[in-house]
Amino acid sequence: MKLPRLVLVAGLSLLGLIPMFADSPLRVLYFTKSSGYEHSVIKQTDGAPSYSEKVLAQLAAKNNFAVAVSKDGSLFSPEYLAGFDVIMFFTTGDLTSVGTDGHPAMTPAGKKALLDAIAGGKGFIGLHAASDTFHTGEVGGGNPTERAKRYHNDGDAADPYVKMLGGEFIMHDEQQVSKAKVIDPSFPGCADLGGAIEVKEEWYTLKNFADDMHVLLVLDTSEMKGPDYQRPSYPVAWARPYGKGRVWFDAMGHREDVWDNPKFQDMLVGGIEWAGGRVQANIQPNLAQVAPDASKLQAMSK
Repeated sequence: MKLPRLVLVAGLSLLGLIPMFADSPLRVLYFTKSSGYEHSVIKQTDGAPSYSEKVLAQLAAKNNFAVAVSKDGSLFSPEYLAGFDVIMFFTTGDLTSVGTDGHPAMTPAGKKALLDAIAGGKGFIGLHAASDTFHTGEVGGGNPTERAKRYHNDGDAADPYVKMLGGEFIMHDEQQVSKAKVIDPSFPGCADLGGAIEVKEEWYTLKNFADDMHVLLVLDTSEMKGPDYQRPSYPVAWARPYGKGRVWFDAMGHREDVWDNPKFQDMLVGGIEWAGGRVQANIQPNLAQVAPDASKLQAMSK
């Protein structure tokens, strides 16, 4: 069985570069299989770590994380996932299909093992295209040519993975500089964000929001360009429970310069620490209060 590549073990002395910690590191699986579109920030060239892996390794060294990177979906099983505290996805498409990147697919049993592990108490982190994964009613690798069915909320018919995550990607328009309002500065990683995050990003439009989410960022759509943003403001980052587990999602992360942004990094570290149970936070549901019209979707544009 091929094991995931360990990109960094924080808490061990390695050439004097990694500090020693009294506590055990949080064990993080960074899973980056692309059955659909493969983003540049997760692409490995000639076996070298991807851009996001390098950033994550730096954050891990400073924050006592042990990060293993894998694109092999066939590894997913209860026994495999038991070795991690936090499972982090930057993925696309139907992961039970080999699809775009050619790496082994997840089995249906592996998908169930993932959801069971999170419900049983594991932490889950979803970044950007994690919401472009296991689309409701879409099977097979690659991106579908017919996307009209995405422009409605699915309710109880949403894919089980989507129900776990708390939201689902619809579409995006051109990349642009926009503001995401910070809703809860008391949440881990949000204290130094200020009132908003303003970056150039491939901003996803989202649907199928979980009623019990604790919203962290709300995208201000009032001045955004493109038909897909002609809708009320909606969450682009949140935390929520899933059974005994903890789920944290941030729709940012498409661009390399976003990964370099200290605000994104602060949020990510806080999310990992919270999902891994290292720190606590109030995650009282607030969707109805901070984004009451979030489920009013845009008209189909493409």
